[in-house]
Amino acid sequence: MDSFELNKVAGAALGAVLFAVGSGFVAELIYNPKPAGTAGYALPEPQAKAAGASAAPEAQAEPLPIRLASASADKGQSGAKKCTSCHSFEKGGPNKVGPDLYGIVDRQRAHHEGFEYSAAMKEKGGNWSYDELDKFLTNPKVYIAGTKMAFAGITSPTERADVIAYLRTLADTPAPLPVADKKAEAKPVDAKPAESKPAESKAAAESKPTEGKAEPKPAAPAVPKAAEPKPADAPPPAPDAAPAAPAEKPAE
Repeated sequence: MDSFELNKVAGAALGAVLFAVGSGFVAELIYNPKPAGTAGYALPEPQAKAAGASAAPEAQAEPLPIRLASASADKGQSGAKKCTSCHSFEKGGPNKVGPDLYGIVDRQRAHHEGFEYSAAMKEKGGNWSYDELDKFLTNPKVYIAGTKMAFAGITSPTERADVIAYLRTLADTPAPLPVADKKAEAKPVDAKPAESKPAESKAAAESKPTEGKAEPKPAAPAVPKAAEPKPADAPPPAPDAAPAAPAEKPAE
């Protein structure tokens, strides 16, 4: 075969390769078009929160005694089903990944027979009171760092109260419910109320001296006028007195 025949064969092979590549490129444009660009500038994504950063703070919950007073043990039993893979709930039940929870309320922490607790749980000590259960079930890893319990926790205060109410029933004699502290602290009064003064009598108010003015002097008592003497009667003429002589007539 001469060189001309070889060139034709090579050209045919190269053309087939180019046709295959071009066909794939065209098909890519037809079936997977590039998305149209968006107007404006791309804003940077907000940085993710650091690991361990707390989420939004939990809404202020009512005190535990108030929540337990209205809690439902039936709802708590349904909510505790998520714990059955790691715990048993019957009296004398076996230990699983976690210890048996019968009689857990007021039981001494890290002292259930036959279960190997973590060092952090042993160091915590104390009893599983209602308050301790509420805090632990909120977030076990945060409340007792180093615990072997991998449960994420129950964020709803109402659901926690229901589960604790159910755990309370797992006992021969359920522990008494805590009583809410009704002692309210006296709040300081910012402003004292104006003291009411008894109304002064009109006479006392009038007699009270006025500031900036001279005190008026009391008026002198009126002196009663003396009775005017009556004119004395003229004395009667003396009886022995001679009558007055008549006046003499002038001489004619």
